[in-house]
Amino acid sequence: MKAQIHPTYHTQAKVFCACGNSFTTGSTLSEVHVEVCSKCHPFFTGQMRYVDTAGRVDKFKERMQTKSTKVSKREKRALKKQRRVEQELTRPTSLADVRIEK
Repeated sequence: MKAQIHPTYHTQAKVFCACGNSFTTGSTLSEVHVEVCSKCHPFFTGQMRYVDTAGRVDKFKERMQTKSTKVSKREKRALKKQRRVEQELTRPTSLADVRIEK
């Protein structure tokens, strides 16, 4: 192993859970904060409980809401074409229409 490039390994790292449980383990961090541990996770406790880590349901609902407000590709193409037509209509047709100011 190369010297001076690896993080320090803490053999007595404290892990703190949101449920209040704490234990020690090995980690590159001295303190680790977790949302779910073996004391409160439904798989280990045997209780059917819904675990929503980091608001995943809220993130999903937000993503679906923004998706419904987004413009489809077909609508984007139509808007782009409309802008091009408007630019062509406002473009000068002759040199007399172009004013050169000094």
